[in-house]
Amino acid sequence: MENFGFIHGELDTKILILYVLRRLPRPVDGETLTELCSFDNGVGWFDYADCLAGLVDTAHVQELDGGRYVITDKGRANGEAAETSIPYSVRRRADLLIEPIAERMRREAMIDAAHSPASGGGVTVKLRLSDGKGEILSMSLLAPDEGSALAMERAFRRDAEGIYQKLIEILNDGTVEG
Repeated sequence: MENFGFIHGELDTKILILYVLRRLPRPVDGETLTELCSFDNGVGWFDYADCLAGLVDTAHVQELDGGRYVITDKGRANGEAAETSIPYSVRRRADLLIEPIAERMRREAMIDAAHSPASGGGVTVKLRLSDGKGEILSMSLLAPDEGSALAMERAFRRDAEGIYQKLIEILNDGTVEG
């Protein structure tokens, strides 16, 4: 069955995969990468899977633990040189799909939440927030158990910026100048 789309053949598919990976700030899981590369009707799943495996074999893409993928320096250089061969409309559509995921990845990279058993009992929760240039918040809290520690981590990941803002307001006696 013939596919109707702008991407045709192995080379176009490989260039599209490299195009997508070049725009993501962090490694991406296989499912998300598949979704980002499957919007054009010319890209079939089996051809896509073969092309991705080929890019891994040629060291253009690295497969990490847990089925995550990241572009290598070789892939970045070759992808940059070849990406203009992808039609503008395809690149534009890819950019629209990539941007919210890339933004989420950038945000996740600025938030760190982890826990470990505390020496005196309970669980120590470490929460950190960065602004992309440096750390703006770092705190350790004692939780009574692992369930509470996980709940703290989830809440912090969900609204780290809001928590930071509330702490600033509290520490400034409820007023924020700016």
